[in-house]
Amino acid sequence: MTTLICDCNQTMPLQARKLGAALDEDLTLHSALCRREAGAFQKAIQSGDDVIVACTQEKRLFAEVGEQTERATSVIRFVNIRETGGWSKDASSAMPKIAALLAAAHLPDAEPVATVTYKSAGRLLIVGALDQAEQVAALVADTLDVTIFSQGVSGQGSDGLPAQERKYPVISGDGLTLTGWLGAFQAQWIKSNPIDLDLCTRCNACVAVCPEGAIDLSYQIDSNKCKSHRDCVAVCKVAGAIDFGREAKAVTESFDLVLDLGNRPLIALHAPPQGYFALKASAGLATPGLLATVVKLRDMVGEFEKPKFFAYKQKICAHSRNETVGCSACVDICSAGAISSEKKRNQIVVNPNLCVGCGACTTVCPTGALTYAYPRASEQGVRLKTLLSTYAKAGGQNATLLLHSQVAGQQAVEALGRAAQLQKAVRGVPANVIPLALFHTASVGLDLWLSAVAYGAAQVAVLVTDEEAPAYLQGLERQMRVAQTLLNGLGYKGVHFYLLRAEASPGAAGLLALDARLQSIARATAQSPSAPARFAVAQEKRSTLDMALDHLITQAPAALPESIALPALDSPFGSLSVNVDTCTLCLSCVSACPASALQDNPDRPQFKFIEKNCVQCGLCATTCPEGAITLQPRLLLTPQRKEARVLNEAQPFQCIRCSKPFGTLKGIEAMLGKLAGHAMFQGAAADRLKMCGDCRVVDIYSADNEVKITDLR
Repeated sequence: MTTLICDCNQTMPLQARKLGAALDEDLTLHSALCRREAGAFQKAIQSGDDVIVACTQEKRLFAEVGEQTERATSVIRFVNIRETGGWSKDASSAMPKIAALLAAAHLPDAEPVATVTYKSAGRLLIVGALDQAEQVAALVADTLDVTIFSQGVSGQGSDGLPAQERKYPVISGDGLTLTGWLGAFQAQWIKSNPIDLDLCTRCNACVAVCPEGAIDLSYQIDSNKCKSHRDCVAVCKVAGAIDFGREAKAVTESFDLVLDLGNRPLIALHAPPQGYFALKASAGLATPGLLATVVKLRDMVGEFEKPKFFAYKQKICAHSRNETVGCSACVDICSAGAISSEKKRNQIVVNPNLCVGCGACTTVCPTGALTYAYPRASEQGVRLKTLLSTYAKAGGQNATLLLHSQVAGQQAVEALGRAAQLQKAVRGVPANVIPLALFHTASVGLDLWLSAVAYGAAQVAVLVTDEEAPAYLQGLERQMRVAQTLLNGLGYKGVHFYLLRAEASPGAAGLLALDARLQSIARATAQSPSAPARFAVAQEKRSTLDMALDHLITQAPAALPESIALPALDSPFGSLSVNVDTCTLCLSCVSACPASALQDNPDRPQFKFIEKNCVQCGLCATTCPEGAITLQPRLLLTPQRKEARVLNEAQPFQCIRCSKPFGTLKGIEAMLGKLAGHAMFQGAAADRLKMCGDCRVVDIYSADNEVKITDLR
């Protein structure tokens, strides 16, 4: 592995020797690597070793030089150390952070996973005012097969009128709905208007003759204005396009892409499906973002792939048992509408075509039934450990991990660095704040945050923008509340977790606010373990949580309490309280538990509880017919957390015929009480309720007053 660092015009106080010592590499500081010193880059990429270039500004130029260099076989990666560290008021103290960023860049790419494929033939549906839709259609018709769903006329075009020439198929109707995704959209509507657009010749005679003005230039009749004069029918005799007696008809058509210019989007999701774009075209072609969307649409013909971002294990899913719903955290938080409940099959279903890879479902999942697959949690763990261990090795202290998205979050961080370099009244990213780009900020939660603290991070900050849905922010806040409660309960002083909000492209005021917030966090002190952890993050969420907590407990700076009370919302740990007076030991809770926290005893009527396994999903409490179970969110710190303890036991009821125990005394008494007045269970029949299954059959066949099937003729 070869690392190339460059300080153009000496804008960064880089210390090559200190960086090289942290990376165990002999580094040379260049000043014009992309220009007169390009030979050093060419020599490096001819070595066959992976090459890290500490410059993202000239990534395109380096790629072109690489293509033109003979015998260049090296894999080239790029890392930004300028806006993230070198361009800062305290850049001279940022060498540990820069070393950490360079070390993380040495890590291999995430392992490939299964992909989701989309196929688009370019069938585009434009929904909106006819005149505006035709303007947009003219920009893409040479590439895409356009159909327009007309929703009237805006009157805001160049002449306020749609084109007289019919260049594109135009459809219209009522109750338009849309489902699907890129390459597989289904539009459904009711064709109920008297004017058939397929027959209409746009002669405008109906528009001119209508006394109420009920027909506009979208050639549909407003039934609220129409007074049944039928002058339009008389004037349309030749084309025969108008028929008030035509029956309403449900119509369905398929499209690959949808551009929704209507006042209200057809798909009102924070993360709409791939291939669906919604813009309120109030200003026609001058609508902000419209031309950029048109450019995207022109490129969306062909076959496309994306990673399948999630993996699902139904066996440990706490969503439902026996059609009773317990945990629905993933269904509730998904902003793409990709997750649905199948409680009859005791599972949730994730539509990979709708999934946008935000990972929020995996963050709030208490059991780890849903896990983030690209990159895997184990790969993210390696990155966290590399960043923090290299930072510490280079002499860094009080590390703060700044998690942000690869798009809007990255833009905000880089804008802050540029503003600091230009002396715009901000200090830039602090020396102890280590940025880490994620595909989505909601994809990392409690398990990795606590692992980061165990690895040596003093604080973890998550930078969010308007990319994140409101539900994601609520989920992250609840997770942070649990994590902070755990650390403070273990004796670690200070605030360890922060949720920062910023604009994707912040202006001067936004940069000042973000800078002030980061500076405040950087100056804060939060207690971390005296020795960093060495465990490897596992793909299983609960395993990672257990290892992180074990290390944090071992390194706890104060005497530990017996337990730590946790917030009721989103707590992944806890106990159960059982009302022994109402519990009949029916054991329905045992069969409902997805985490094996509740267990029965085959030898006697009792059920046991292993607190370490409990995920507080609530299925046991929901399933219990007596309502005898109450959740108690907490983290037990005594050895009993990992041991099975009896929550309830009862005296067994013995068969009145053979004396074999077959139930509990309380359960049989409750059954007898409920059936005491039932006509089917009187006399000898009532006694059979007190017998085991075998004796009950024997008693029925030996009774003289029972009618047997063999007696029937």
